[in-house]
Parts: sequence; C-alpha cells; structure tokens
Amino acid sequence: MKILVVGAAGMVGRKLVASLLARGHLGGRDIEALILADIVAPETPKGFLSAKTLAIDLSAPGSAAALVADRPDVIFHLAAIVSGEAEADFDKGYRINLDGTRHLLEAIRQAGQAAPYRPRLVFTSSIAVFGEPLPAEIPDEFMLTPLTSYGTQKAIGELLLADYSRRGFVDGIGIRLPTIAIRPGKPNKAASGFFSGIIREPLAGIEAVLPVSEDVRHWFASPRAAVAFLLQAAEMDTAPLGQRRSLTMPGLAATVGEEIAALRRVAGDKAVALIRHEPDPVIAGIVAGWPQAFTANRARALGFSAEHSFDEIIRAHVDDELGSKLR
Repeated sequence: MKILVVGAAGMVGRKLVASLLARGHLGGRDIEALILADIVAPETPKGFLSAKTLAIDLSAPGSAAALVADRPDVIFHLAAIVSGEAEADFDKGYRINLDGTRHLLEAIRQAGQAAPYRPRLVFTSSIAVFGEPLPAEIPDEFMLTPLTSYGTQKAIGELLLADYSRRGFVDGIGIRLPTIAIRPGKPNKAASGFFSGIIREPLAGIEAVLPVSEDVRHWFASPRAAVAFLLQAAEMDTAPLGQRRSLTMPGLAATVGEEIAALRRVAGDKAVALIRHEPDPVIAGIVAGWPQAFTANRARALGFSAEHSFDEIIRAHVDDELGSKLR
C-alpha cells in the first residue's frame, strides 16, 4: 500500500506518520511506501527506506499532479493555513485552503482518466464550518453557516469532496476536527491557540496569556484522538456515509475555567498562577461565533471516540510530550 500525507510536517501530520510507521499496516495491508509532502520538506522517517519527502505548495500549478503520480492508495489531506492567518490574509487563505484542495481533487480525477484510480481521501475539515445562530448542542443535521473565511474554505472543501465522491473520482471522507489540545511546540497563528497555550506553557514553567473570559466554552480533543480519527477514517467502510461524506468528530465540551481547574488538579496552583488574563477583543470576537458542543451521533455510531474529561487531555499531553514529568 502507498500512502500520501499532505501536510506531513505539521503537528498532526508528524504524529500520524509516526503512528503509521509504528503500525506498519493500514486497512489490513502492509505499508510499502510513504509520500510525505508539505510547504517545507518533512523529516525523512528513520528506518523506513520507501519514503519520499517533498517540499511542495499544493496550490502551485502541477504540484498536485506530481503528488498523485505514484497513485497512492490512501491520501491524507491535512494541509491548510490556520484560522487566524486565513482571516488576516484573505488571498492566501483561499489560495491554500480552497485552491489547494481543488487542485488535489482534480489531479486525482485526471489520474483516473488513463486507468481506473479511486483512492481513499481523508480530508481534515473543521467545526469552523458552523456559525451563529447556534443551539447549545449542535446536531448532525445542522446547516453549515461559517462566519470566518477559514470556515468557509473548509465548508467548500466538504462540498467538493462530496461531489467528487458522488462522481466516483475518489472515495472521500471529511472529518470535522474539534480544536486539538494540547498542541505541543510553539504557538501557531490559529485564533484557538490560547486553548493549548494556557495549559502547555504553565506545564513547562512559562507564563501564558489568556485573551478571553473563563466562561468561554468550546469543543476539544487531544492529538492522540485526532490521529485515531484519521486512521479510522482511512480504514472504515464508507458505504454507511451515503452522500453525506463529512462527519463531526466526537469531543469534549469544556469552558476555559474547566480547563484551568483541570490544570490545577494535575499540576497545582503554581502552574495556574502562570496564566495572565489579557483580553483581546479580536480573538474574543472570532471565538464568540464558534460552536460549543455537538452530539456527534453519526461519528459515535461508527465507532469514533474521544476523551471524556480535560484531565485526560492534559494527562495525554504529559505522557506524550513531557515523559510523565511535571515541573
């Protein structure tokens, strides 16, 4: 089996590749080759000889065709610029998040003109496809009403995925990821970055800034859960999806205050004292239009699952990133 990961240098991409290498198989078939692509070349996996790494801009002419030239059996499309950056740079957001996705789908379609080719395509969408007015808990039948450019780009990507799947060009599945916390490493430009920062930095003994009030409620899952979602989406029978090719992933609804309470239980008052309240009306305005909780019944019925408490999410971060050691 050949697997292509677009966006392999990102946090979720790196963890996905590590999991694929540890497993050595996907969907009951051995992984024989990996193609890893991103705007900067991903690291070449150690001990895996059949791996190709590419620095490539998916939105550039010809780039998508080059990626599918080897006709990978499974494609993970994780590449995107994040919410805050897509909102700040309108042109870049549409070029990367929309044009890149369209180019990839079209390259797959064109590859199938010469000989039959219908890969499984796992597309990472986002809960940003939903916007106000919102119910307290969003059902699977709720309409897409994005209130940001990023959410709009992801919603269009979902529609393209469904249409290309309907026409038989790809076997697509879109997974709407919750906000992934706690993200390791340095902060990115995502408007949601503080949700991770107010836990990650204090655990490392560093001050963190909280730009919103503690009553802000949101939908979360850990990086562990995100990788599990991707793997299950790549292996599952897509027939039960019918024409509704995108799923809202399970997650945990929690307020910022509940996040902080979980941090106190795990790491004590000293860690919580490192959180500095510094209101940012721009970030607060973006977050105010985001959904807070979902039923995720379709995904749960198909076997997808996530954490049940923010303590679990913090413990996963500690185990995976800090070696179970707290300062």
